[in-house]
Amino acid sequence: MLKMKMKQFLTAVAVSSACVAAPSVAFAADKGASAIEEGKELAFARSKGNCLACHMVDDGAMPGNIGPALIAMKMRYPDKQKLYNKIWGTPETVVEDSMMPHFGANGILSDEEIQKITDYIYTL
Repeated sequence: MLKMKMKQFLTAVAVSSACVAAPSVAFAADKGASAIEEGKELAFARSKGNCLACHMVDDGAMPGNIGPALIAMKMRYPDKQKLYNKIWGTPETVVEDSMMPHFGANGILSDEEIQKITDYIYTL
């Protein structure tokens, strides 16, 4: 009888622990998804990234055709940091005569905003 009660108690503890842990796992997934959504909003905002002014993006309305289409980004930038550097405008990524602004170097976007945009673009 005591063994049975102990087994029930341990089962209850295990189940309740799983229930407590589950929301934090879901929250972590939501946090990642919301960061990507924030990146998309920044990328599409005319007052911020405004990527659509020059680039074609799959779900963007009225995309531009000056810069390359933002597709297959993981294949084009296997090292995500290089994509971040390109958006930020580090000296080694600057292409002469490019119309793309150096968003970080010129203070147009914060490092955090550039990271969110990078996270979003990397999903394309």
